[in-house]
Amino acid sequence: MGQVLHGCARTTEAVRRAIQKSQESLRALSKRYGINPKTVAKWKKRASPSDLKTGPKEPHSTVLSIEDEAVIVAFRRHTLLPLDDCLSALQPTLPHLTRSSLHRCLQRHGISRLPDGEDGNGIKRTFKTYPIGSFHIDIVELRTAEGRLSLLVAIDRTSKFACTELHGKATKRLAAAF
Repeated sequence: MGQVLHGCARTTEAVRRAIQKSQESLRALSKRYGINPKTVAKWKKRASPSDLKTGPKEPHSTVLSIEDEAVIVAFRRHTLLPLDDCLSALQPTLPHLTRSSLHRCLQRHGISRLPDGEDGNGIKRTFKTYPIGSFHIDIVELRTAEGRLSLLVAIDRTSKFACTELHGKATKRLAAAF
């Protein structure tokens, strides 16, 4: 299988390996391979002939805060709702949330695809059936670098209608009002 190079690449892994093993000067190697001496110096310093990944080392959102991402991840793991249902349920709590920022957040955390619904034994699991209007209410504790937050989640499993509220601390009075 061939090697895939980006548009500006002038060297292959074989050339990089040859540069790393060679005892010739930087100038001689740069003339031989038709590349800049700085490029030769760079490949001489590196331990591996493979290209490093481009992009940020630790990807993060420029739109969502750490707390927002924690709310999104906890909500998705707790409710297992599809992307659009998550978006409609979370937008009242996070008004600046867009479909694309939600999808990127779920991808970053490895939960962009819903599980197939089977347990380890190959048995398909579904939610218990309830009449429309019966809400399941939960309190989910989120731990972030800034501290703890409480996410109140109410979901109707039949219609998939969900409602969320984020609070610094969940008290009995807050939960009852929710």
